[in-house]
Amino acid sequence: MAQGANRTTAQVGGVVLLAAAVTAFLAVAAVRHGFFDLKVYYGALTWWVHDGGEIYDYLKPNTQYGFTYPPFAALVMLPMAYLPWTAAIVVSVLASVVTTAVLIWWLVDPIARRSGWTRWFALAVALCLAAAFEPMRETVNFGQVNTLLLFLVAVDLLRLLPAGNRWAGVGIGLATAIKLTPGIFIVYLLLTGRWRAALTASGTAAGVSLLAGALFPDASREFWTEALWNTGRVGELAFVSNQSLRGVVARLDPQHPSTLLWLLLVLGTLALWAWRSRAAVAVGDEATGLALTGAVMCLVSPVTWVHHLVWLLPALILLVDNAMAAPAGRRRRVLLVAATIGYALLISRTVWFWEKDFTGVDGFLGSNAYVWISLALLAFLPIRRWLAPAGSVVEASGVPQLDQPDRPTPAGERHLIGRLLTVR
Repeated sequence: MAQGANRTTAQVGGVVLLAAAVTAFLAVAAVRHGFFDLKVYYGALTWWVHDGGEIYDYLKPNTQYGFTYPPFAALVMLPMAYLPWTAAIVVSVLASVVTTAVLIWWLVDPIARRSGWTRWFALAVALCLAAAFEPMRETVNFGQVNTLLLFLVAVDLLRLLPAGNRWAGVGIGLATAIKLTPGIFIVYLLLTGRWRAALTASGTAAGVSLLAGALFPDASREFWTEALWNTGRVGELAFVSNQSLRGVVARLDPQHPSTLLWLLLVLGTLALWAWRSRAAVAVGDEATGLALTGAVMCLVSPVTWVHHLVWLLPALILLVDNAMAAPAGRRRRVLLVAATIGYALLISRTVWFWEKDFTGVDGFLGSNAYVWISLALLAFLPIRRWLAPAGSVVEASGVPQLDQPDRPTPAGERHLIGRLLTVR
């Protein structure tokens, strides 16, 4: 009893110290954006609802930035127009914190169970580390919707789809209707042969978009015919915060970026993603499918600001998951070192050292550091083999699998199973 109490006391003290260290780090390293993007949403909705203006005509005073999301996003955010500004901030921060906490719990809890860690302690440590993660702190400080979208996709891929739930795809559809880029997860479902979920996602996205169109016909017409194609509203492609392949190419020649080179890089990246995603789903590794697709979305999107890189969070956690599932030895050390380096770079604001001058070899390597991390995760994130139901394709392949208490079966049974780490 005393030993357990001492352990709990030590863990509480450890979490308090880590939280204090993270707070001190954020006080020095975190840039204050004053909820800039949330101000854009709030101003556009207020202009639209209370001042009689068109939502896509609004620009934040003294900037080029306006509301860039589809009309369904405006419908989802509509209650914000009736809230005081302070309340809007509170709702935004709480939404980011809660969705992040749930997602991290889904990914970290299996590691804690398998490794014998105290579960609340593992979650608390992970949340502290997530708070220091630059994309996460930027998301919160800008007032962005990234964690909400990631959560909606994760509900489908980590919960509904493995359980065979007929509603799988709704979350992806809603995320796609809020912001078009998660639509790549519909392609992921098609690519990996989950036709029903893909149809559900597509139908959900189309249905809620048509609903928004019926409610707001003028706004919908302006978005789909004009605002969607006005790339000047989102910012400069060569800006160092754009950590996509398009940003890499733009920084090579800001005045005349090569569209052909970008398209060739995108095609090669998509081919790699398609191969690895199919391999992951073939062995039931839906979590890695989520991580790989999140990484490729960041890479191929024309604009991926640093705060969009919250989509890399599952991949970093899965690196630790794979490390702890591996036998003690070189492989475990390599994976832990890779996770540590990736995380350290993604809290360091490294790319911003080249904000004003990204020329030269050092500029090419440093200003695109987060792109290299995304590519490395896409190419080398290990794929895990899950226990398959009797008679499945995976079982028929003759791959050996072990019973371990950490993951639910694809059929949604209440007993838990583990996985055998495989090299791929």
